[in-house]
Amino acid sequence: MSGTQNAPSSRFGRIISNIEETFIALLLGLMTLVTFANVLLRYGNGTWLMNSIESLFGVDFPGSLLWGLEVTLILFAWLVLFGISYGFKITAHLGVDAVINAVGTPVRRTMVVLSALACVAYGGLMMKGAWDYWAPFGGYQQTTGRMLPTGFDETTRDQGWYETEQVPFPFGQSYLEKTFNMGEEYEKLPRFIPYFMLPFGVALMLFRILQATVGVIRGRRESMIASHEAEEAVQEVAHMNKDA
Repeated sequence: MSGTQNAPSSRFGRIISNIEETFIALLLGLMTLVTFANVLLRYGNGTWLMNSIESLFGVDFPGSLLWGLEVTLILFAWLVLFGISYGFKITAHLGVDAVINAVGTPVRRTMVVLSALACVAYGGLMMKGAWDYWAPFGGYQQTTGRMLPTGFDETTRDQGWYETEQVPFPFGQSYLEKTFNMGEEYEKLPRFIPYFMLPFGVALMLFRILQATVGVIRGRRESMIASHEAEEAVQEVAHMNKDA
């Protein structure tokens, strides 16, 4: 089942889908912009054109964006984590369907449901791991238990004072210092802000997996993975050529 067949039908669903797609496009655009600006500053600094621009606007451009690479890595990590959940939503993840296509419909449906439940279990394990990794940076407690959370570990060491390497503060420095660092000054952006995408992205992924699992059980979806995408594309092109 292709991603277009899973397009939201309600107005609210379309709004959420547009927000998700806009956020993904924004992350890609910011990565491109930061990288381009860094290259431009690095290789254009000292040239006649750059000197003319600096003289015209009365500014002094740096030789490079020291925080550029780190910001690009953060944005890329956000893009991957956010894209995983979106891939489940539109059935865009690739998979091997040779076995389920070789059996009858009842058996195939049972196998798809079992694979969906396995994805739910895996997503639950990832959610625990994501929270336990991020919690110390945010000043929260990790969970106890090896696989399933059985409570909260009161001995969790607070790591809210950890900072990024070069990323400066865009806003809210005083509030974050009082809330997460006991009033101590941050020189750079604290790590719990970019790292928050880990539990958020995994939680969103788990939600999309649960949505897909319900869709499979109710018969609204045939699979958790993209099947026969190439065949569908070829058939669509052939149909367009025939109409032309």
